Amino acid sequence: MNQASEPALLGGATSVIQTLKAAGHLALLAGGCVRDSLLGKTAKDYDVATSARPEEVIRLFPGALTVGAHFGVVIVRQGGHHFEVATFRTDGSYSDGRRPDTVTFATAEEDAQRRDFTVNGLFLDPLTGEIIDYVGGRADLEARVLRAIGDAHQRFAEDHLRLLRAVRFATVLGFEVEPQTWKAIREMAPRIQAVSAERIRDELTKIFLHPNRLRGFDLLVESGLMEAVLPEILALQGCEQPAQFHPEGDVFIHTRLMLSLLPDEVSLPLVLSVLFHDISKPATQTVDETGRIRFNGHDKLGALVTEEILRRLKFSNQVIAPTVEAVACHMIFKDVPKMRTAKLKRFMARPTFEDEMQLHRVDCLGSKGDLSNFDYVRRKQQEFAAEPLIPPSLVSGRDLIQLGWHAGPALGRILTAIQNLQLEGSLSNREDALSWLKVNAPVPDQFDAAD
Repeated sequence: MNQASEPALLGGATSVIQTLKAAGHLALLAGGCVRDSLLGKTAKDYDVATSARPEEVIRLFPGALTVGAHFGVVIVRQGGHHFEVATFRTDGSYSDGRRPDTVTFATAEEDAQRRDFTVNGLFLDPLTGEIIDYVGGRADLEARVLRAIGDAHQRFAEDHLRLLRAVRFATVLGFEVEPQTWKAIREMAPRIQAVSAERIRDELTKIFLHPNRLRGFDLLVESGLMEAVLPEILALQGCEQPAQFHPEGDVFIHTRLMLSLLPDEVSLPLVLSVLFHDISKPATQTVDETGRIRFNGHDKLGALVTEEILRRLKFSNQVIAPTVEAVACHMIFKDVPKMRTAKLKRFMARPTFEDEMQLHRVDCLGSKGDLSNFDYVRRKQQEFAAEPLIPPSLVSGRDLIQLGWHAGPALGRILTAIQNLQLEGSLSNREDALSWLKVNAPVPDQFDAAD
């Protein structure tokens, strides 16, 4: 659904319903938009359920898209927006645990009974304001309860993704999961592994990007779904850390605490880097002769493991690259006060840096609480704010070649040396750089044999 204001979307959906009703069909708003409306939330899209068969919908809306017509779903364009119009139906067997093998067109009441949760099984007539509730969804909305429609085991057996959707709805709505529904989730959690990685990824993303992500994390763990989709997280439990640096407890407790300290709005790479920044501590844990616990190399190994996990879940390179970078670099912050200015500026100039700062902040707050290096970098950002961290180079490789240099490692080293002096303020213009070259750069011929 393309982005638009809620009134415009509601107006378009209402127009679709008016057209269907004028042709003699029953047509209602269905599912999440009804739930959100009753909760006073902004609906992201509006779906229409109708007694009209797909061919009748297509006849009323020329140019409608028929990609889901075999399931009774037609995509209608109205007022510049697209709306899903689905014929009331019942579903046949689910041999793949995701989609029905067959559908049978049915009544509105039968259609409600085949949906996932009672709060998603409501209908609304936008022309009269009437709520049609065949499944007890209004009472569950008022009680803030997430309950499977009918037999919970059957609902989850039909579509295994509903297991994760239950955690997502409980997270974003702040609802309690009804006991029998929760029991079924816990018993059937391993079945989520039969669902495609892309679908699992999308549900996890919605859970972890929501401000209530900590509750989502806990529900994933308590339900058994975390063990099924991200077993590496559970391996953090019981991985002890040196108490002088981590008084909060083991790596799992530390990671969970960091999640709780994130702001409501976060990027996906940031929240994923929090989850995985210490993912390789169990694999690298050692105890030295003094009894001190160490995790040498957990950052570098963690970056490799993080990439493996994210590729397994089919995340895009645009998400994987900055997440892996943050995991690989999170230990560097302990060294920032000792860095030369040139190195610090390069570190700070990377496009992933601000998310890495937030990772470092919650890493500190989730352990000893020492923000001295975070504050140091913030002061340096103010100090460097008057000009770009990495200004245009004073000289180029072409300049050196014109002076008699040959392309190769030696040329690169000289360019880096000049840029270091520029970043540290020792060289400020091209003339100074060329003068420095004449005095300090070795004769190119001395490097020819070595290079």
